[in-house]
Amino acid sequence: MSAGLLLLVNFGCLALLLATLWLVSLRLRDASIVDIVWGPAFAVVGWVTFAVGEGDQDRRLLLALLATAWGLRLGLHLARRNLGKGEDPRYRAMRERRGEAFAIQSLYLVFLSQASLVWVVAMPIQAAGFPAATAELFWLDWLGVGVFLVGLGFEAVADVQLTRFRNDRATSGRVLDTGLWRYTRHPNYFGDCLLWWGIGIVGIAAGAWWALVGPVVMMILLSRVSGKPLLEQSIRQRRPGYDDYVRRTSGFFPLPPKR
Repeated sequence: MSAGLLLLVNFGCLALLLATLWLVSLRLRDASIVDIVWGPAFAVVGWVTFAVGEGDQDRRLLLALLATAWGLRLGLHLARRNLGKGEDPRYRAMRERRGEAFAIQSLYLVFLSQASLVWVVAMPIQAAGFPAATAELFWLDWLGVGVFLVGLGFEAVADVQLTRFRNDRATSGRVLDTGLWRYTRHPNYFGDCLLWWGIGIVGIAAGAWWALVGPVVMMILLSRVSGKPLLEQSIRQRRPGYDDYVRRTSGFFPLPPKR
């Protein structure tokens, strides 16, 4: 299968998956279910690429397994956290602004736009399925796996720490500034970014340096667009001590806290 056809097949599968999810969201009146499928959608790309792509089979399998490990962990974490809690305030605000038109507009504003983002970020995974990616696994692949595992561990530990903090009534109204959260205000986002750079390194090993567009886009999303900025705007309104935490704690990359 040619590179162009593989990209087209993956985008078609993502569009079908997210359009189906959109129909479910209409029934539930909850567009935020799209967040739960964000991670698993990458696993779909990984396994479609493994099944119909070319290139080195071992690398395609490796990337499918990495995408599945990350995607399922994140999806299950968000499902446990969000299901039954109602629509996320971000989507609720969009629904209120757009009124009845949101039902149709959410198809392309939320669901198909997310399919497009997954398709772009997953470029390192897809590149391994290109006909030219015939090089066998070598040390650069394993370097990428190592970076991925560090990022995955960082993200998973941060999520566990945050969940315990939220479930502890004694910390109600306080700011989490212990554990990994002592060194960065967003250790889960940093871990997410790091693991995607690991996947990007495997993409380089497949001979596709341009596949780094995926990790770059993910880093920009998390640190500049939909991750850190939106979340901090919301937290500032809910937690009075957050400004002090911001002054002493790194915004993204882990660093020793300021005195």
